[in-house]
Amino acid sequence: MTSPIDTATLSASFTDIINRRRSVRGFLSKPVPADTIRTIFTLAQRTPSNCNTQPWLTHVVSGEKLEILRQRMYENAMLGKMTLDYPYSGKYDGVYKERQYDAAVQMYNAVGIAREEKQKRLEVFLRNYRFFNAPHVAFLFLPEPFGIREAADVGMYAQSLMLGMTAFGLASCPQTSLGFHADLVREVLNVDPANKLLFGMSFGYEDTADPINNARLGRAELDASTVFHD
Repeated sequence: MTSPIDTATLSASFTDIINRRRSVRGFLSKPVPADTIRTIFTLAQRTPSNCNTQPWLTHVVSGEKLEILRQRMYENAMLGKMTLDYPYSGKYDGVYKERQYDAAVQMYNAVGIAREEKQKRLEVFLRNYRFFNAPHVAFLFLPEPFGIREAADVGMYAQSLMLGMTAFGLASCPQTSLGFHADLVREVLNVDPANKLLFGMSFGYEDTADPINNARLGRAELDASTVFHD
């Protein structure tokens, strides 16, 4: 017989996990136990998807291959060498541009870098390609011929991963920038070209001593994005 659901405890736990999850940009090099990683990724398999297609293909990278990617991706970024499977402009208008600008302000303020210090800002951005010192990275692929509908499913899967990591005491950061080096990732990981790279996600234990992790980004009020119809 199934025991009754303690909704008060469940809702409090969910609220806590949602509020704790944030994008962390400074990690300890300490690796996460393999069993913990497998548990989190197994739980994420419960993510819903269109017609239960489960269209995500994920490569979780640690150890030697991660260090190869950490070095080569950084070098490629320095040289401006990029290959994207999906277009990305990074240009927004209106309120979306305002939110993008505010996110940058909060991040650079946390590390004490002024707007005019362009080189230092670049160095902070390039930390993306060092995976923020994380000991693990997940690369999320979408097999051909899937498109935007299934990409949305991968987004839901990624949220399941990040919430699971938060619940297990880990930190994470989803990174569009890691999708800028699709050919390199496929080469190092021996991934079929028919699998297209959407983005990557660095994860591990937060380095609470890294000042960049003091940045806190706001969220729009509910009424700015949600319309309720009676």
